Amino acid sequence: MSSAEDEHARRRERAQAVALFRYTLIRDAADASVSPRERGRMVRAIVAAEHRGPFGGPVRISRSSVDRWIAAWRERGFEALLPPERQVTPRTDAAVLAMAKALKAENPERTAAQVARILRASTGSAPSERTLQRLFVREELAGRTRPPATVFGRFEALRPNELWVGDALHAVHIGGRKTYLFAFLDDHSRAVVGHRFGFAEDSVRLAAALRPALAARGIPESVYVDNGSAFIDAALLRSCASLGIKLVHSTPGRPQGRGKIERFFRSVRDQFLVEVTGTRPDLDGTTEQGRHFVGDLQELNTLFTAWVERVYHRQIHSETGQAPIDRYAAGSPVRHAGPGALREAFLWSARRKVTKVATVSLHNNSYEVDHLLAGMVVELLFDPFDLTVIEVRHDGIPVGTAIPQIIARHAHPKARPEAPEAPPTAATGIDYTALIAAEHQAHLAAAHLSYADLAAGEAGREHEGEERA
Repeated sequence: MSSAEDEHARRRERAQAVALFRYTLIRDAADASVSPRERGRMVRAIVAAEHRGPFGGPVRISRSSVDRWIAAWRERGFEALLPPERQVTPRTDAAVLAMAKALKAENPERTAAQVARILRASTGSAPSERTLQRLFVREELAGRTRPPATVFGRFEALRPNELWVGDALHAVHIGGRKTYLFAFLDDHSRAVVGHRFGFAEDSVRLAAALRPALAARGIPESVYVDNGSAFIDAALLRSCASLGIKLVHSTPGRPQGRGKIERFFRSVRDQFLVEVTGTRPDLDGTTEQGRHFVGDLQELNTLFTAWVERVYHRQIHSETGQAPIDRYAAGSPVRHAGPGALREAFLWSARRKVTKVATVSLHNNSYEVDHLLAGMVVELLFDPFDLTVIEVRHDGIPVGTAIPQIIARHAHPKARPEAPEAPPTAATGIDYTALIAAEHQAHLAAAHLSYADLAAGEAGREHEGEERA
């Protein structure tokens, strides 16, 4: 990809971040069930407050901007919140920007103002602090400068599906591989709405826990997660935005509001994981008394589901005084999404520039698209486990499917299979040379026996002949 294409991709990523920021601001106020009076109060609160912008800096929003975003979102959805693309001509010398990056990289504690001072002292001039800040954000050199804000503190959702809390737990080894449990807890009831053990702590395994939860338990208003790599992946951001879910991340180092799922994980360790093991006693000579041997991931998930449904969900919770599943069921009806909406939400997205011959590439695969798209940047939507079917969109509008030309990879690199690696082959106990020697001895013994039988037979026939004579 050329530098111009790299820059275009970065601009598109920044536009996505801006759209997600706008969406999180207006989500509640844009809800059709909110009365005009309540919406006005919400909008005034948004305008009056200072917000942390999509790139970390403080921002304030005008009333007209909020009203415009709400109207756009209602009319055309998430894509309407994307800022329009602008043609930007660089006005700062590339060598100066390269020096600024080097100054920041060698000492990350330097602020944009400090880098500007150093540049002025050494070269006589410097870009503006804002230009340097944008440069550092784009090159991932920027650090947090504001103190973290409180997220939830001591909080409990008022009803089921108002808030789900998600996290991952490092668990047992199965077949020599470490497992990770992704779980989502309903904050109001403490019911486990989704869970899945996997062999990786990534967005694929997270989706394997979240998607069935959304299908079975409905769509929550908010999902609260930490800043682990799986939870900040663009795939999760897209899924939540597509379904109208507000995604909230805890502040690093200050995970307020996560106590409930941490207590649940303590129960998992003390009541479930303590009862299972992935160590096979007859392979390494060790024995873990009183633990059930789990041979594969499917069995681990089956056992955990049984424990959740038969034990955890039916225990009276010490804080609520109710069993989690009873407290969840007592809530009001929840919002559900159809199969088509769920499928759309969990497709992965990538942006590519169409070549002059109307082809695009994705993970070493080549596809043909409509020739009218040549030279344009399109969005490719796909299931990470099947790269043979690619949906193509331009500016959010479907423009057909891509026709596979060269398929070198059938699945996304992150979509690794969950099948456990083959365990070390146990010794067979077979001594080939001893077998051959034993076979040879048996053959010799048989030959000697046959000769003796033959000699005895011939002697018998001679004796019979003498008697007849």
